[in-house]
Amino acid sequence: MQLEAAKGDIVGLVGPNGSGKSTLLRTVYRSLRPADGVVRVGGDDVWELSARTAARRTAAVLQDAGTTTGLTVTEIVALGRTPHHGLMGRDGAEDREAVTEAVERCGVGPFADRDYATLSGGERQRVLLARALAQRPQLLVLDELTNHLDIRARFELLDLIRSTGITTLAVLHDLDLAARLCDHLVVLHEGAVVAAGPVLEVLTPDLLREVFGVRGATERHADGVVRITYAAEPLALDREAEPAPAER
Repeated sequence: MQLEAAKGDIVGLVGPNGSGKSTLLRTVYRSLRPADGVVRVGGDDVWELSARTAARRTAAVLQDAGTTTGLTVTEIVALGRTPHHGLMGRDGAEDREAVTEAVERCGVGPFADRDYATLSGGERQRVLLARALAQRPQLLVLDELTNHLDIRARFELLDLIRSTGITTLAVLHDLDLAARLCDHLVVLHEGAVVAAGPVLEVLTPDLLREVFGVRGATERHADGVVRITYAAEPLALDREAEPAPAER
């Protein structure tokens, strides 16, 4: 199966735990060479590009980024320019412009001089996104970016991602957030792609039941946001109910 992301689209990778979402993502940002198939960004096989060229095209924000101490927010964001001039290169006017623009867009200016390690979870995620935007990539790759954030921080971060206009491939655990953010979804189950396409066409009641084990329906509300309504009753077991013990 061929999966494509059009320019400016946000494509979500969803599926139960262990279905292969993060593994697929790793092949895109050159952390794991695929056993079969080709990953192309900007028309080129990413594994035939130099590491620096590939890094200029694809920026990744990962859930296990760790806690960096001793660097300010601005210094963290400036690391996004590394693929453009190397570790020993000097920042030029374009680099400074890219960093300033990313800091402003992600709203991290008020704590630009603070140590990154002192920030809250939501603030750190904004800084990491700013670092990725400073890279000025063609493709933005996000792995569970909204984990451990409160609901307001999640919505603010999703709106920020949407506003960038950058083609985005995102692993999302929360189906409601995926439906709200994404133009298209790719559903993985047991290591295979089982559905791909526009959100409303993919998240059908049958798929929600068979892949995620829940009863639900998806619809686009008047405000344009796609929402999932879940049924309260649990799914019946696949096997027939065992007969009740005979009365003695």
